[in-house]
Amino acid sequence: MTTARLERLAAGFLMASAGLTLFKLLPAQVCFGIAALLWLRIVSIDRRRLALPPFVWPLAGYVIWTILSAVFSIDPRASFIDLKQLVLFLMVPMTLRLAGGDRAATTLSVIIAFGAAAALVAVVQSQVLGFDSLANRPTGFLSHYMTYSGVIMLVLCAAVARLLFHSDQRAWPGVAIPALVVALAVTLTRNAYIGAGVAVVVLLALRNPKLLVAVPVLAALFFALAPDSIRARAFSVVDLEDESNRHRLQMLAMGVDMVLDNPAFGVGPEMVGRVYGQYLRPDPVHTYNPHLHNVPMQIAAERGLPALALWVAFVGVLVRDLVRQIRRGPARAIAAAGLGATVAMLAAGLFEYNFGDSEFLMLYLCLITLPFAARTSIATAQQPARQGPSAVEA
Repeated sequence: MTTARLERLAAGFLMASAGLTLFKLLPAQVCFGIAALLWLRIVSIDRRRLALPPFVWPLAGYVIWTILSAVFSIDPRASFIDLKQLVLFLMVPMTLRLAGGDRAATTLSVIIAFGAAAALVAVVQSQVLGFDSLANRPTGFLSHYMTYSGVIMLVLCAAVARLLFHSDQRAWPGVAIPALVVALAVTLTRNAYIGAGVAVVVLLALRNPKLLVAVPVLAALFFALAPDSIRARAFSVVDLEDESNRHRLQMLAMGVDMVLDNPAFGVGPEMVGRVYGQYLRPDPVHTYNPHLHNVPMQIAAERGLPALALWVAFVGVLVRDLVRQIRRGPARAIAAAGLGATVAMLAAGLFEYNFGDSEFLMLYLCLITLPFAARTSIATAQQPARQGPSAVEA
């Protein structure tokens, strides 16, 4: 089989993997594994070199420090078992190589299509099957409503970006967005509400600041049309007596104490739940939780302050380059999808540890790499490799 055919086959499995994160983790990981094996075969045959995006370097540092934090963990064996999730970071070089050029736009379309289909599942669950309360929320075919709402949030941001920045192809995202909005709303998941809302505001501002006048109108329509349960859930964000809010505030204080006790390497991957009981506040809302419902705090407590610094650097470099690409091109819509996903991840991640969720992480890493893959064409990729640290195999 020729390298070109191998690449097409691997690209198909990569697209399937990203799309299936919205339905079930196991088939998504199977497709990811097949794509990874094909990718390894491709790079062993065709050794052309692609310049990795700058955000890769602090992200690689974050991965390395995570491994070090496992070495110094309070239970290294258990922490090293948890490191299997680091394999998913291969999504970055795989996407760069396999979704280059026009395939980047195709991959984004596939993700939105899978997202629209997954959204319909939640609509049926909420309207027909009685998944309509905090005790029984829509999950799609995923295992948890937090995971489901997180991936739907990412696809919604991607669809809005396509609608705003790709004027020639607005019909498809325009059809998908209503289903995605309804699906997100019926999950009653506040962190996803916040993430999607902040991301949409940022995308509107970047497209044209005048569009921000639509924000209060859209908010008013939402609250006017939404059922009482959804309105109440949205307003509960500012209720400090809400148990969930009190729990998150307690976990922030607990996380600070964990960091003070273990500033360099944290308590170790997968160890926050192990030490949780040692840091309980007076009158705790819950006496156990496996993580701290806050991405920066979880990283600092679990992996140490250097890991947090590297993660912040990764986000900063990524946002800088995506904003530049949105302003200058090419593939502005794809860059906007990556930026929207990042803003949503950051805003929602203040209330939920979404960066540690495998389905969310796989889809997110694909979305943020697609803008850089879109700048790569077969012609430019076949040019002689540049010498230096920015030219590495992908």
